[in-house]
Amino acid sequence: MLKKILFQLHWFFGITAGLVLALMGVTGALYSFEGEIMGALNPDSLRVQVRESGVLAPAELVQKIETAAGKTVSGLWLETHGDNAARVFFSPPPGERRGPMRYFDPYSGELLDEPTGQQFFGLMLQLHRFLALGEFGKQITAACTLILIFFCLSGLYLRWPRQALNWRAWLCLDWARKGRSFNWDLHSVAGTWCLAFYLLASLTGLYWSYDWYRAGLTRLLSDAPAGEQRGKGEGRRDGGKPGMQTPSGPPPVVDYPALWSSIQTAAGPQLSAYNLRLPPVAGQPATVFYLLENSPHERALNQLQLDPVSGKIARHQRYAEQPFGGQLLASIYALHVGSYFGLLGRILMMLASLTMPLFAITGWLLYLDRRRKQRQVRAARGGLAVSVGTAEGWLIGFASQSGFAEQLAWQTAGQLQAAGHPVRVQPLATLDEQSLRQAQNALFVVSTFGDGEAPDSARGFERKLLGQAVTLDNLRYAVLALGDRQYAQFCGFARRLHAWLDQQGAQSLFAPVEVDNGDGSALQHWQQQLGQLTGSLAPAVWQAPDFANWTLSGRELLNAGSAGAPTFLVRLLVPNGTVADWLAGDLVEVLPRNSATAVEAFLAGLGVAAQTSVQLAGLSETLAQALASRQLPSSREHLVGLHAQALVDALIPLAAREYSIASLPSDGALELIVRQECHADGSLGLGSGWLTEHASVGTTVSLRLRRNSGFHLPAEPRPLILLGNGTGLAGLRSLLKARIAEGSTRNWLLFGERNAAHDFFCRTELQGWLADGDLTRLGLAFSRDQAQKIYVQDRLREAADELRNWLAEGAAIYVCGSLLGMAEGVDRVLHELLGVEAVQQLTEEGRYRRDVY
Repeated sequence: MLKKILFQLHWFFGITAGLVLALMGVTGALYSFEGEIMGALNPDSLRVQVRESGVLAPAELVQKIETAAGKTVSGLWLETHGDNAARVFFSPPPGERRGPMRYFDPYSGELLDEPTGQQFFGLMLQLHRFLALGEFGKQITAACTLILIFFCLSGLYLRWPRQALNWRAWLCLDWARKGRSFNWDLHSVAGTWCLAFYLLASLTGLYWSYDWYRAGLTRLLSDAPAGEQRGKGEGRRDGGKPGMQTPSGPPPVVDYPALWSSIQTAAGPQLSAYNLRLPPVAGQPATVFYLLENSPHERALNQLQLDPVSGKIARHQRYAEQPFGGQLLASIYALHVGSYFGLLGRILMMLASLTMPLFAITGWLLYLDRRRKQRQVRAARGGLAVSVGTAEGWLIGFASQSGFAEQLAWQTAGQLQAAGHPVRVQPLATLDEQSLRQAQNALFVVSTFGDGEAPDSARGFERKLLGQAVTLDNLRYAVLALGDRQYAQFCGFARRLHAWLDQQGAQSLFAPVEVDNGDGSALQHWQQQLGQLTGSLAPAVWQAPDFANWTLSGRELLNAGSAGAPTFLVRLLVPNGTVADWLAGDLVEVLPRNSATAVEAFLAGLGVAAQTSVQLAGLSETLAQALASRQLPSSREHLVGLHAQALVDALIPLAAREYSIASLPSDGALELIVRQECHADGSLGLGSGWLTEHASVGTTVSLRLRRNSGFHLPAEPRPLILLGNGTGLAGLRSLLKARIAEGSTRNWLLFGERNAAHDFFCRTELQGWLADGDLTRLGLAFSRDQAQKIYVQDRLREAADELRNWLAEGAAIYVCGSLLGMAEGVDRVLHELLGVEAVQQLTEEGRYRRDVY
């Protein structure tokens, strides 16, 4: 709970105070090197010629300066050696607390020209301290300084790892990370590097922000009252509080030789620089701050209080003789800018200050990404009837293997119809040269099957048209390409289609939109392009149906004693209030979850409790629950030190797993046939492990139905030849159930597995259908039951004559199972027995359909 509260406060303050702190950081870094920058800009006015005679005594300097300026001197600051110009402060005009300042040559007393850059650095100081808003701005910067302390401490707590001595987890940035993960890593690692500098700057900066803080710090570190420990540059920089009155009275009488004699006596031959401050009125002491040549830093000031008339020393406070706390108090400004630690400290403090905008930028990027993910929705599927348009309307052609491209084609049609445009939606298989010539506007929504191949239904279109020259000068078109980047020929068919259309003179409306595994951002880009074409706003982002929680009611081991991996018939009950509306041949997408053991092993050593509450998709869950739905990488070095919410946000959600549905809604349950996938280390695959072992019976499984129109039963009555192996029986089983329910008995099933004794899935059911006449033929191929292995394609070759007879009667062929091996073998045998042209004709007629993986 504490981490959650701290996290919420951390990002809330970050998006509110981050920009102010970024401004304070940049202006503070510039102002800290004011002297060096001013010296570089003004070499003539801020650099003087060193003379062997040395600098003039205060009496001679004051006389020359007052004569030249016509003003009364109130203070001097000069170095006794070196080529830096000195500064003189004049008495303020009536009603003001500060007088003007001029640079002068300490060796001659000559006033120097006004240097360039003073106004700029004056503005930097005003922005740094007051945001150039006076007292109101001062309150803002003071509050932001307090917030900076909170950032340091809360950030340290939120990313504290259990292995705190692992320096790589603290300080090493993983450059291989991308997007939000990289932004978070940069934010946290850079914050660790800058942590000490920000704490030092904020704790010292509060000295000028709040009187209560200054008084408390003084009481803590010194016995002297507040204000007595201020050295050069440590007094009020805001000119005092509003309402403070300027002292009134006769001007002081000053014996400069007596003062100078006392300063030399007190400081000795090591005097390096001094700052003489005269009292505003008579009767008050003069103050001198001086540095020695062996001072540890330029703010290690010694202090004298003298009688301006006699030069008698009333108080002498040496820096070296103060306790450590007093030295720190006298060095507040040196600590603030880092000069307490020498030139290296100043540089590091400046770099840390300049880095402040980085945290504002990365913090805002993380915040915006978080908001975007919370608002992101996928496109809703709309049910549209076929709308036939004229040549002036839009032709939408689709090529789909599993039905997703067809679904997107109808959603595209819906967006165009909503904008008032007539459309007609057709499979590519039904398009010919004439229909393309007549069309003026066309959209092609096409998927790529496997490694660059056209979907089965579009092979005829590719063979007939893509190799021919067709004049399409009047056609304007765009392509939505669906594919999977794990294949080398990603979106290969869509790219070939686009290239062919371009070669035929058709005009591309915009670059093809390529979609990797249903990427929502790519689909949104397609919608936006359509909106620009039609002059209408894009509707809500297209979205697949939401996942629903189905109850796991049971699972049955189908191959007890098998040498192969265990295979289960999994039963899931429809959620209450949900209508089961899938068709035979449809698919289901299951969201798997990691096992509790896997989550526990992943969290070991990360220093985050499994029961920590986190937010996921707007819902509050424990960390263990959230990690169950995330990909758990084997390498965790880049995750060490992240707090619970950041850990969840850095991990990618598990992708859904597709399974063929093995039952009908009338069965009262959704059934799947799932084989366990076993990895080399003995662990189970995510999807199969979740469904067959890790999910307890009675618990819920998140899934959604997906239409697979390319594998639905034919519209007209015809015989069916079904071929499959292993878990491919699932899709064939649903088709057989639907055929039996409608009274169609001309069904021929060829099924293959390892051994008849152990791997004859659904044996009783299949043999019962065969005995009842619902299954005309049942061909079995158990590869390990004889010396020579026999597969489904071999049984098909043996029944070549029967195959031709069934096809002559108008039979359709359905293949479900593994692409490598069985499906390829069946395809090869069909080409061998029937010929290339016959197989192509079967495909184009929709009589050769495959659901393979």
